[in-house]
Amino acid sequence: MKKLILLLGVLTIPSFAGVSANVAFSSDYFWRGMTQSDGPAMSGGFDYESESGFYAGLWGSNVNFNDGAGSELDYYAGYAFSLDEIGIDIGYVAFDYPENKTGLDFEEWVLGLSYKDLGLTFTDDTDDSDAYTEISYAIGDIGFSYGDYKNYGENITISYGFTCGSFDCSFLYTEFSGETNSSGAYLYGPDEDGLVFSISASLGG
Repeated sequence: MKKLILLLGVLTIPSFAGVSANVAFSSDYFWRGMTQSDGPAMSGGFDYESESGFYAGLWGSNVNFNDGAGSELDYYAGYAFSLDEIGIDIGYVAFDYPENKTGLDFEEWVLGLSYKDLGLTFTDDTDDSDAYTEISYAIGDIGFSYGDYKNYGENITISYGFTCGSFDCSFLYTEFSGETNSSGAYLYGPDEDGLVFSISASLGG
Protein backbone atom coordinates (compact mmCIF):
# COMPACT_ATOMS: atom_id res chain seq x y z
CA MET A 1 0.00 0.00 0.00
CA LYS A 2 1.43 3.40 -0.79
CA LYS A 3 0.34 6.54 0.99
CA LEU A 4 1.41 10.16 1.09
CA ILE A 5 -0.04 11.35 4.38
CA LEU A 6 -0.59 14.99 5.35
CA LEU A 7 -2.18 16.46 8.46
CA LEU A 8 -5.04 18.64 7.22
CA GLY A 9 -5.75 20.56 10.41
CA VAL A 10 -6.01 20.32 14.16
CA LEU A 11 -7.77 17.06 14.94
CA THR A 12 -9.49 16.87 18.32
CA ILE A 13 -11.25 13.91 19.90
CA PRO A 14 -12.55 13.25 23.41
CA SER A 15 -9.78 12.16 25.75
CA PHE A 16 -10.79 8.54 26.37
CA ALA A 17 -8.18 6.03 27.45
CA GLY A 18 -7.16 3.74 24.60
CA VAL A 19 -8.69 5.90 21.86
CA SER A 20 -6.59 7.27 19.00
CA ALA A 21 -7.25 8.95 15.69
CA ASN A 22 -5.32 9.41 12.47
CA VAL A 23 -5.68 11.50 9.35
CA ALA A 24 -3.91 11.11 6.02
CA PHE A 25 -3.51 12.34 2.48
CA SER A 26 -1.94 9.89 0.04
CA SER A 27 -0.24 10.23 -3.32
CA ASP A 28 -1.85 6.86 -4.02
CA TYR A 29 -3.50 4.15 -1.98
CA PHE A 30 -1.95 0.74 -2.62
CA TRP A 31 -3.19 -2.46 -0.99
CA ARG A 32 -1.37 -5.76 -1.39
CA GLY A 33 0.59 -4.28 -4.26
CA MET A 34 -2.45 -3.02 -6.20
CA THR A 35 -3.58 0.60 -6.46
CA GLN A 36 -7.00 1.27 -4.98
CA SER A 37 -7.30 4.98 -5.77
CA ASP A 38 -5.27 5.37 -8.99
CA GLY A 39 -4.07 8.72 -7.64
CA PRO A 40 -4.29 10.88 -4.50
CA ALA A 41 -6.34 9.55 -1.59
CA MET A 42 -7.70 11.11 1.59
CA SER A 43 -7.91 8.71 4.53
CA GLY A 44 -8.41 8.63 8.27
CA GLY A 45 -9.73 6.56 11.11
CA PHE A 46 -10.32 5.93 14.79
CA ASP A 47 -9.03 3.08 16.96
CA TYR A 48 -9.79 1.75 20.42
CA GLU A 49 -7.48 -0.58 22.31
CA SER A 50 -8.04 -1.94 25.81
CA GLU A 51 -5.43 -3.16 28.28
CA SER A 52 -6.86 -6.67 27.92
CA GLY A 53 -5.79 -6.81 24.26
CA PHE A 54 -9.17 -6.21 22.63
CA TYR A 55 -9.18 -3.62 19.86
CA ALA A 56 -11.65 -2.19 17.36
CA GLY A 57 -11.70 0.59 14.84
CA LEU A 58 -12.78 2.04 11.55
CA TRP A 59 -10.85 3.50 8.65
CA GLY A 60 -11.93 5.16 5.43
CA SER A 61 -10.46 6.37 2.15
CA ASN A 62 -11.52 7.42 -1.30
CA VAL A 63 -11.00 4.80 -4.03
CA ASN A 64 -11.26 4.63 -7.80
CA PHE A 65 -11.90 1.33 -9.58
CA ASN A 66 -13.63 2.94 -12.59
CA ASP A 67 -16.83 1.09 -11.66
CA GLY A 68 -18.69 3.63 -9.54
CA ALA A 69 -16.94 2.95 -6.23
CA GLY A 70 -15.78 6.23 -4.73
CA SER A 71 -15.11 5.37 -1.11
CA GLU A 72 -14.02 2.53 1.15
CA LEU A 73 -14.93 2.04 4.81
CA ASP A 74 -13.22 -0.69 6.83
CA TYR A 75 -14.56 -1.94 10.16
CA TYR A 76 -12.39 -4.23 12.26
CA ALA A 77 -12.04 -5.81 15.67
CA GLY A 78 -9.78 -8.37 17.25
CA TYR A 79 -7.74 -9.57 20.18
CA ALA A 80 -3.96 -9.37 20.48
CA PHE A 81 -1.84 -11.12 23.10
CA SER A 82 1.54 -12.76 23.54
CA LEU A 83 2.88 -16.14 24.58
CA ASP A 84 6.44 -15.63 25.75
CA GLU A 85 8.13 -13.86 22.79
CA ILE A 86 5.45 -14.77 20.23
CA GLY A 87 2.79 -12.17 19.49
CA ILE A 88 -0.63 -13.39 18.35
CA ASP A 89 -3.35 -11.26 16.77
CA ILE A 90 -6.76 -12.69 15.82
CA GLY A 91 -9.05 -10.29 14.01
CA TYR A 92 -11.94 -9.69 11.65
CA VAL A 93 -12.22 -7.00 8.96
CA ALA A 94 -15.21 -5.89 6.89
CA PHE A 95 -14.45 -3.94 3.68
CA ASP A 96 -17.41 -1.79 2.63
CA TYR A 97 -17.76 0.23 -0.59
CA PRO A 98 -20.97 2.26 -0.01
CA GLU A 99 -21.21 3.80 -3.49
CA ASN A 100 -20.67 0.59 -5.43
CA LYS A 101 -23.64 -1.55 -6.48
CA THR A 102 -21.78 -4.49 -8.03
CA GLY A 103 -20.96 -6.41 -4.85
CA LEU A 104 -17.42 -5.34 -4.02
CA ASP A 105 -17.99 -5.67 -0.26
CA PHE A 106 -16.18 -8.54 1.44
CA GLU A 107 -14.96 -9.72 4.84
CA GLU A 108 -11.83 -11.44 6.10
CA TRP A 109 -10.59 -13.33 9.12
CA VAL A 110 -7.03 -12.42 10.06
CA LEU A 111 -4.33 -14.27 12.00
CA GLY A 112 -1.12 -12.39 12.70
CA LEU A 113 2.00 -13.91 14.30
CA SER A 114 5.19 -12.12 15.27
CA TYR A 115 8.53 -12.98 16.77
CA LYS A 116 10.90 -10.08 17.40
CA ASP A 117 11.21 -8.36 13.99
CA LEU A 118 9.65 -11.20 11.99
CA GLY A 119 5.95 -11.18 11.15
CA LEU A 120 3.52 -13.61 9.49
CA THR A 121 -0.03 -12.73 8.45
CA PHE A 122 -2.73 -15.08 7.16
CA THR A 123 -6.15 -13.90 5.97
CA ASP A 124 -9.11 -15.71 4.46
CA ASP A 125 -12.07 -14.17 2.65
CA THR A 126 -15.26 -15.41 4.32
CA ASP A 127 -17.01 -15.86 0.95
CA ASP A 128 -14.52 -16.69 -1.81
CA SER A 129 -11.54 -18.22 0.03
CA ASP A 130 -9.18 -15.72 -1.62
CA ALA A 131 -6.53 -16.32 1.02
CA TYR A 132 -3.60 -13.97 1.53
CA THR A 133 -0.28 -14.79 3.17
CA GLU A 134 2.41 -12.25 3.98
CA ILE A 135 5.82 -12.49 5.61
CA SER A 136 7.59 -9.36 6.82
CA TYR A 137 10.89 -8.50 8.45
CA ALA A 138 12.31 -5.26 9.83
CA ILE A 139 15.91 -4.17 10.22
CA GLY A 140 15.81 -0.96 12.19
CA ASP A 141 13.78 1.55 10.18
CA ILE A 142 13.81 -0.58 7.03
CA GLY A 143 11.01 -3.06 6.39
CA PHE A 144 10.61 -5.86 3.85
CA SER A 145 7.51 -7.88 3.00
CA TYR A 146 6.38 -10.51 0.53
CA GLY A 147 2.72 -11.36 0.00
CA ASP A 148 0.87 -14.01 -1.99
CA TYR A 149 -2.80 -13.26 -2.76
CA LYS A 150 -4.64 -16.29 -4.14
CA ASN A 151 -6.15 -15.70 -7.62
CA TYR A 152 -4.63 -12.20 -7.73
CA GLY A 153 -0.84 -12.33 -7.60
CA GLU A 154 2.27 -11.67 -5.56
CA ASN A 155 3.68 -8.45 -4.16
CA ILE A 156 6.86 -7.21 -2.54
CA THR A 157 7.33 -4.05 -0.49
CA ILE A 158 10.43 -2.26 0.77
CA SER A 159 9.98 0.67 3.12
CA TYR A 160 12.07 3.13 5.09
CA GLY A 161 10.53 5.09 7.95
CA PHE A 162 11.83 8.24 9.64
CA THR A 163 10.58 11.28 11.54
CA CYS A 164 10.21 14.68 9.91
CA GLY A 165 9.41 17.29 12.53
CA SER A 166 6.30 16.18 14.41
CA PHE A 167 5.25 13.79 11.63
CA ASP A 168 6.14 10.22 10.70
CA CYS A 169 7.50 9.91 7.17
CA SER A 170 8.49 7.03 4.92
CA PHE A 171 9.60 6.05 1.47
CA LEU A 172 8.07 2.88 0.06
CA TYR A 173 8.52 0.82 -3.07
CA THR A 174 5.87 -1.75 -3.98
CA GLU A 175 5.68 -4.20 -6.89
CA PHE A 176 2.82 -6.48 -7.92
CA SER A 177 3.00 -9.48 -10.29
CA GLY A 178 -0.45 -10.53 -11.47
CA GLU A 179 -1.49 -14.17 -11.60
CA THR A 180 -2.37 -15.56 -15.03
CA ASN A 181 -4.44 -18.47 -16.30
CA SER A 182 -3.31 -21.25 -18.66
CA SER A 183 -3.73 -18.96 -21.70
CA GLY A 184 -1.63 -16.21 -20.14
CA ALA A 185 -4.51 -13.83 -19.39
CA TYR A 186 -4.43 -11.99 -16.06
CA LEU A 187 -6.96 -13.24 -13.50
CA TYR A 188 -7.26 -9.80 -11.90
CA GLY A 189 -5.02 -7.23 -13.53
CA PRO A 190 -1.59 -6.53 -15.02
CA ASP A 191 1.68 -6.08 -13.17
CA GLU A 192 2.21 -2.70 -11.49
CA ASP A 193 4.65 -0.94 -9.18
CA GLY A 194 5.05 2.34 -7.36
CA LEU A 195 7.48 4.51 -5.40
CA VAL A 196 5.85 6.52 -2.62
CA PHE A 197 6.62 9.16 -0.05
CA SER A 198 4.41 9.29 3.05
CA ILE A 199 3.90 11.70 5.93
CA SER A 200 1.45 10.90 8.73
CA ALA A 201 0.12 12.14 12.05
CA SER A 202 -2.03 10.67 14.81
CA LEU A 203 -3.52 11.73 18.12
CA GLY A 204 -4.27 9.84 21.30
CA GLY A 205 -3.52 6.27 22.18
